[in-house]
Amino acid sequence: MNSIQNKSPRIIAMVGMAGAGKTEASRLFEQSGYTRVRFGDVTDDEVKRRGLPLNEANERTVREALRVELGMAAYAKLNLPRIDAALKNGPAVIDGLYSWEEYIFLKDYYKDDLAVAAVWASPATRARRLSTRSVRPLTREETFSRDRAEVEKVSKAGPIAVADYMILNEGGFDELTAQVRALIDNLKAE
Repeated sequence: MNSIQNKSPRIIAMVGMAGAGKTEASRLFEQSGYTRVRFGDVTDDEVKRRGLPLNEANERTVREALRVELGMAAYAKLNLPRIDAALKNGPAVIDGLYSWEEYIFLKDYYKDDLAVAAVWASPATRARRLSTRSVRPLTREETFSRDRAEVEKVSKAGPIAVADYMILNEGGFDELTAQVRALIDNLKAE
């Protein structure tokens, strides 16, 4: 865990492939006093507004439609008021930064107040986790399909590559918790 910044950022944006542990890491930040802004809420709300069931196919359709309409920074743009509102109460954690364009949009807007934490787990580990999760479980094939779409169509690899912090999540929840708490303590010390 190393940052090039001289002060603690007010916003930590979690990025990682599906099943890497972004949401769990974000919840740990939330438990430490950060306000959590889940980018995926925009998708869920739009799927429900359209009267569709929440599933991978409908979520992907909505994500892609929003990006066609608003550009690849759509989720950053749509969540900007929520992030600004969260910052009024203290630091914020973004659960689910996706695209390079979202990263650039937010970095241009927030400057050094934004840092990225990438949560990484192997494809096999993520597929196992996603197949057993209680909300929106994915098959191995759906996991691979989503990975491919996120790398090829969403440019998700960029924010992972330039992350200020890296959290390796191949172990269990206790190991993840220890790493995230160490990062939070590191941020408080900056």
